[in-house]
Amino acid sequence: MIKPKISLDVKKIRKDFPIFKQKINGKRLVYLDSAASSQKPLQVINAVKEHYETANANIHRGLHTLSDSATKKYEDSRKKVATFIGAKNKEIIFVRNATEAINLVAYTYGRKIVEKGDIIVTTEMEHHSNLIPWQILAKEKGAKLEYIPLTKNLELDLKAAKELLNKKPKILAITHVSNVLGTINPIKEIIKIAHDSDTKVLVDAAQSVPHIWVNVKYLDADFLVFSGHKMLGPSGIGVLYAKEELLNEMKPFLYGGDMIKEVDYNDASWNDLPYKFEAGTPNIEGAIGLGTAVDYLQKIGIDNIKNHTKEIVDYALTKLRGIKNVKLYGPKNRVGVIAFNLGDIHSHDIATVLDQYGVAVRSGHMCAQPLVEKYCDGAIVRASFYLYNTKDDVDALVTALEKARRTFKLW
Repeated sequence: MIKPKISLDVKKIRKDFPIFKQKINGKRLVYLDSAASSQKPLQVINAVKEHYETANANIHRGLHTLSDSATKKYEDSRKKVATFIGAKNKEIIFVRNATEAINLVAYTYGRKIVEKGDIIVTTEMEHHSNLIPWQILAKEKGAKLEYIPLTKNLELDLKAAKELLNKKPKILAITHVSNVLGTINPIKEIIKIAHDSDTKVLVDAAQSVPHIWVNVKYLDADFLVFSGHKMLGPSGIGVLYAKEELLNEMKPFLYGGDMIKEVDYNDASWNDLPYKFEAGTPNIEGAIGLGTAVDYLQKIGIDNIKNHTKEIVDYALTKLRGIKNVKLYGPKNRVGVIAFNLGDIHSHDIATVLDQYGVAVRSGHMCAQPLVEKYCDGAIVRASFYLYNTKDDVDALVTALEKARRTFKLW
């Protein structure tokens, strides 16, 4: 049965986001930087506030009422995240962000299985977070890091991917959705090819989980990471999913309180999953806020968010193509992101001018410098869209860009 397409009541949704009440340089805020960090609804803000006001205590350690309440909320959030992506509760590790999650895998699992002469594969469209940890590991171990190239349409070259994976690399680290191009990679297909070569796969889902349905069991991902702050949650909270059997094989990444089972002056043994990887006092309020963000997203419906964002992106692409001297980057099929340049004006200058009209965009290399330098002329302007954006936001962007053209006398 095909689910009916539902149009989001964006006017109602925007009322949940207090940040949109303010003006920037006398103009209404047009926030087009959600790929960097999304805005937060009142529900999330209030969940964090309520925790501090009613249940502020450490978790897993106390027998008093506040500690019990905080622990329950923290663990309830773990259950919500697990259900959201189709995982077991014990397979969800709370970390600071996707970057920490990738580093955890590189340091613990990567250093366990990668040896001199082995191959690690990633792609040419990776964020620095899914590139540098593997560079360091390859150099440390004497392994070779190879890259799946892009086609002229700025999509992954699947033929080249198959050839690289036939070399039986130990690890494939790959983004689900490009933070620069919005490209949606065929992750399930690629994981199947990798597994046929006994290659373990880490998926960077920081840009996909907020926008599209992601189920780790359906994908058969070995590892999958994402950040709360890109999906309406607080900063400083992220998620590592890993298959239970892999987590059991891995050593802890950090050592200290709460990740131990028993300890004496000579030795220690590790706690059960997932606590084995959650040393010290965690970001309790962040996890609680993330659980509330998951509730919010599920209430609206991730497919509805996907459809709404696609509608806004398609409208924006049409409008931007009508501006003289605009150069667009990325494939036709994309999620939430448009990268572009305007003539020979530097992207930082464009972003500065747009800010004068209340339009917030990102500029530069988007923490994906190799990709942007090779395929996108060294620097770009990125407009990214989410559930609270409207066609009026696109019109404001276009109007501000036309004023930027006049400011820099680009005709």
